[in-house]
Amino acid sequence: MYSTCLFCHTDLGANEAVEHFPVGRRLAFDAAKGRLWVVCRSCERWNLTPIEERWEAIEECERAFRGTKLRVSTEHIGLARLTEGTELVRIGAPQRPEFAAWRYGDQFGKRRKRQILVTGAALAGGALMVPFGGVIGASLGIGGYNIFQIAQFSASLIHRNRIVARLTTPDGKPIAVRRHHVRDAMLLQGDRGQPWGLRLEHSDSGRPWWVYDPQKDTIVVRGEEALRVAGQILPGMNYKGASKRQLKEAINLVECHRDTDSFFRAAARTADRPNWFQESRRGTLQQLPSEILLALEMISHEESERRAMEGDLRILEQAWREAEEIAGISDDMFLPEDVSKRLTEMKGR
Repeated sequence: MYSTCLFCHTDLGANEAVEHFPVGRRLAFDAAKGRLWVVCRSCERWNLTPIEERWEAIEECERAFRGTKLRVSTEHIGLARLTEGTELVRIGAPQRPEFAAWRYGDQFGKRRKRQILVTGAALAGGALMVPFGGVIGASLGIGGYNIFQIAQFSASLIHRNRIVARLTTPDGKPIAVRRHHVRDAMLLQGDRGQPWGLRLEHSDSGRPWWVYDPQKDTIVVRGEEALRVAGQILPGMNYKGASKRQLKEAINLVECHRDTDSFFRAAARTADRPNWFQESRRGTLQQLPSEILLALEMISHEESERRAMEGDLRILEQAWREAEEIAGISDDMFLPEDVSKRLTEMKGR
């Protein structure tokens, strides 16, 4: 049973309310379609479960939902809080805009609030430095200021170099796509019978992130692989979140483009429009308006789930394994070897 978020790779937590699925503190379920999600409380994204025990877990969720009085419901969607703290989201038969607003409203809203807080803190810090900069500098000294700068630079470097996707080259070589590669990701329209695709920069998967690599290698992925990678890198493009107006516009775009391939091809044409001010960025994801990027993130996740639910659960199982692997790499990045070994032994007990 997997316990790591597919998207932000943090631990999903545990619950004692659902015996057949003790993972997660917020579970969303659709009994009619047989779907069960774990909602990550860190990034608010919905992780579809690929396990065979989901039917028993859904039945447990249904009984628990009906047995609690601490719930709020609309005609099609309900939210209930169990006595031990687990939250259940029950999906009935909502129209797509209503379901999308429930599913994506929290995650895009949380990103927006986080960005506002970060920006506000930076502005407040800058404002304080004007009248008190001399006092702070005198108290900390040059050494203290340098330590602050080094810590800030190190945090930024680690963030930029986090792995967001793992791929394999045609010759079987494992490679890693990191956060700083995403900004230059290019959408390809597809021609001569080829589906749409993505051109991505990458680094050697076996090279430590702190080793500078001057060579910029690229890889092109198309079809199923491109859809999977898009779902992993688009949240990095949408880190600012969305207002209610932007979310509504993105949902309308998804409604107008039910076919995923045609939507991505249309987005690629939009990104490829001439831009005299930033011609070097022509065709890249950062050329697209925020509403289109939000809609692409939504439709890529929903399409991946649809294909998985049609029978090929290997897609989800592979994604879960990669999430667990990336989370393990992040956890062990700065731990001494003997400490990592001891933690592994403790987890196996």
